Amino acid sequence: QSAFFNITRVIPYDMAVDEMKKAIVKSYGRKGEKIVNMNYAAVEAGGIHVKEVRVPKEWKKIDVQPVESDEDRPLYISGIVDVINAQNGDSLPVSTFIGAEDGTFEAGTAQYEKRGVAVNVPEWQPDECIQCNQCAYICPHASIRPFLLTGEEAQAAPVGTELRNAIPTKVFQGLQYKIQVSVLDCTGCGNCADICPSKEKALIMKPLDTQRGEIEKWDYMVNKVSLKENIVDKTKSVKNSQFAQPLFEFSGACAGCGETPYIMVATQLFGERMMIANATGCSSIYGGSAPSTPYCKHKDSGHGPAWANSLFEDNAEYGFGFAEGVTAQRDRIETIMNEALANGISDAEKEAYTEWISEKNNAAGSVAASAKVLAAVADSKSSYAKEITALKQYLIKKSIWVFGGDGWAYDIGYGGLDHVMASGQDINVLVLDTEVYSNTGGQASKSTPVGAVAKFAASGKKIRKKDLGAMMMSYGYVYVAQVAMGASYNQYFRALKEAEAYPGPSIIIAYSPCINHGLRASMGKSQNEEKRAVESGYWHLYRYNPLLEAEGVNPFQLDSKEPDWSKFQEFLSGEVRYTSLQKSFPETADQLFRAAEENAKWRYQSYKRLAAMDFSIPVIEE
Repeated sequence: QSAFFNITRVIPYDMAVDEMKKAIVKSYGRKGEKIVNMNYAAVEAGGIHVKEVRVPKEWKKIDVQPVESDEDRPLYISGIVDVINAQNGDSLPVSTFIGAEDGTFEAGTAQYEKRGVAVNVPEWQPDECIQCNQCAYICPHASIRPFLLTGEEAQAAPVGTELRNAIPTKVFQGLQYKIQVSVLDCTGCGNCADICPSKEKALIMKPLDTQRGEIEKWDYMVNKVSLKENIVDKTKSVKNSQFAQPLFEFSGACAGCGETPYIMVATQLFGERMMIANATGCSSIYGGSAPSTPYCKHKDSGHGPAWANSLFEDNAEYGFGFAEGVTAQRDRIETIMNEALANGISDAEKEAYTEWISEKNNAAGSVAASAKVLAAVADSKSSYAKEITALKQYLIKKSIWVFGGDGWAYDIGYGGLDHVMASGQDINVLVLDTEVYSNTGGQASKSTPVGAVAKFAASGKKIRKKDLGAMMMSYGYVYVAQVAMGASYNQYFRALKEAEAYPGPSIIIAYSPCINHGLRASMGKSQNEEKRAVESGYWHLYRYNPLLEAEGVNPFQLDSKEPDWSKFQEFLSGEVRYTSLQKSFPETADQLFRAAEENAKWRYQSYKRLAAMDFSIPVIEE
C-alpha cells in the first residue's frame, strides 16, 4: 500500500518529505506500524528521482504588467477581469462597477483566459475523419469544433491550414470542412480521441508544444469565418447541432467532466433564448466563478443564456420565479395586442399581432412572429406599439432551465423541486447526476447507490438509490427522461428537444461520471464509462412523454437494450468508489455489490413492466 501526495506550493524538499510523512501517519496510522514504515520507505526511495528546483529570489518581486486593451481584449477584460484573476480585485475602486450595481457580469469572459493547462491536446487527422462531429458533441470544454469555410475563407486561412470537402457534398456544396482545436482552452482529457469512430483515429493526442500553430488557426476560425449553422437544421441531428456556436465554452470544470457536455449541447439548441437558474454545486462553480463566465453571446445575434445562481435549497423555486415572471409579461403583451385588435390598427399590425398570439407558445413560431411584430410596431405611433416595444425582450418564447446536481435535486432542494414539478409550469430541469455531493467534499446523497463509498458512507452505502425519475412520472403530466450521453448521443439529443418542447414541466436526469468516482481508466474515458454503465445495467435509458398517451401510445419508452448482466461487477471494479470498499471491508463489499446488482435488475424489471403496458385506445362498437 502506498500513498500519493500532491504538493501544491513551493517548499524546500526536506520540508516536503516531512509533510508527506505526517500525511502518511494521518492516512495509514490505523493500519499499523508496518504499513506506515512501508510508506516511509516509498517516500525515501522516491527521493532518488526527485530533483530540487531552486526558485530565483527575484521571482518574489516580479512586477506583473497588465495586458493592454485592444480590439481583441476589451477594456472590461483588461480593466476588471484580468485584475481580479491576478488576485488584485481589492484594488478596484467602487466606481469601476458603475452600471453593474446589481452584480451582473459580462458574458463570455472565460474565452480570454487561455489557460494552456493541457500536457497533450488532440491533433486532427483530416484524411481519417468521417465528419461525424461526435468529438465536438462530447467535448467537456467546447474546445474542439467543426467549421465550414467558403472558397474565399479557405483561401484566406493561415498557412498550413488543412481542409477537406464537406460531406455530403450535395448539402454543403462548395464548402470546406475543418475540425479545429483551441489548444489553449483544451484540458487534454482525451475523450474526443477516445470516442472517435473512424477506422483509424482522426484525432491523436500530441504534446501541446507541437500544436502551437493551431492557436492562430483557432483565432481565424472563430473571428473571421462566418457561422454556417443555418445551412442545415441544427435540431435534426447530432452532426448538424455541432455547426451551431456553443454558448457555454471553456469552463473551469475538471478535465473530462461528465456534466458539462450536457450543458453545452443545450446552449447550442436553445442558448439564444435561455434563462438558467443554477443550484449551488459544481455546475455553479464552473458556471460562474467570478470573473470567469463560460456562458457567452451568439456571434451574430448578440443573444445568449441569462444565468444566475441562488441558494442550494431553493434553486427550483428560483427558476420557477423566472418562469412566472416571464409568463406574466408575455400574457401582458397578449392583452395589449387583443385590445389593439379590438380598437382598430393598421393591417400590418393586425397580421403581426394575430400571428404572434397564435404562435406565442411555439418556440420557432414565436421567433418568426416576433420579427414581424417588431417591424410593424417600428412604423406605428400608437400607444399599443409603444407598450409592446417596451416589452420586446419578452416577445420570443424563453427557454427556462433549472440546472443542478443530485445533492440539490435528490436531497437539499428536493422539496422545492417537487413543488415546481407539480405546478404544471412550462419549465425544464437538468439534473447532473454524479451520485455524490461532488463539489462539497464527496458526501453520500440519496442518489448514491448501494455499495458506493462516500463521506458518511465510509463502509459503503447500505440503502437503495432513490428513483427520482419514477417519482416524477407518478404525476402523469411531467416529461421525464433518464440519459447517458456516452451510451447514446441520439437518445440524449432527442430527450433534450422533447423536454424543451413539452408544454409543461420536464426533467432530464443525466448520468455524469466525476473525479469522485475514481475511474481507473481515467476521466479521459468518462464518455466510455457512461456507455459501460448502460451496457452493464448499472444505468438505464428511458423517456416518459405524457403527450403520447392521448395518441394511444405508451408514454414510457425504454431506450436501453437488455443489459449484459455479466458486466455489472466488472463495471463496479472499474471505479475506486467501489473497489476501496473491497480493501477496507471485503466481506461487506461482496454482500453490498451483490445487492447493488439485484437492485439494478429490480429497477430494470420495473421499467420493462412500464414499457409493456397497453395504452391503445379501445374501439367501441355500436
